[in-house]
Amino acid sequence: MLVAIRSVDGERVPKMMKWGLIPHWAKDDKLQYSTFNARAEEFTTKPAFRDGWMRGQRCLVVTDGFYEWKKLEVKGKLKQPHAIAMAGDSQMVMAGLWAKWKSPTSGEEVLSCTILTCRPNRAMGELHNRMPVILAEVDWPMWLGEEPASEQDLLALLEPCPDEALKIWPVNKMVGNVRNNGPQLILPAPSNAVPA
Repeated sequence: MLVAIRSVDGERVPKMMKWGLIPHWAKDDKLQYSTFNARAEEFTTKPAFRDGWMRGQRCLVVTDGFYEWKKLEVKGKLKQPHAIAMAGDSQMVMAGLWAKWKSPTSGEEVLSCTILTCRPNRAMGELHNRMPVILAEVDWPMWLGEEPASEQDLLALLEPCPDEALKIWPVNKMVGNVRNNGPQLILPAPSNAVPA
């Protein structure tokens, strides 16, 4: 994942990080639970994320967008993937936390990150009961610690973005297979591919 962090001298620094936060105290990089996402309502008390929060290791996770699957029937076996991007085609910037982990066996250092999630806005609520915290550009300096902010100020940022900030469209089901990659995955699905 491409992320931006605030360096010691206050400048933003781009870094490539492993997605799935590895706490500094982990014995290895194969955690027994998922750390790809951290729930905004509880991450400050979860051991895997608490240290990064207390140390101010906040980051901006930069992406073009993400995918989510909409259940088309009650049992959830039939699903339609959707692409989610910014309405103005700008890059999507999500609130994240990062950590530095050092392998006790090889000494290798790994930078890793997690994305904070919150309840969905109305548009995302049609697809899923969670969404990433997408920060407006005006809030980036506060999240990174470039501007003074209290813990309450920071936690107040962890809300769903406005519906109109996003564009959402159905895409081909080949997006659900990790072997498939390329720009064709974000092309709109033919209208007959999405059951009513």
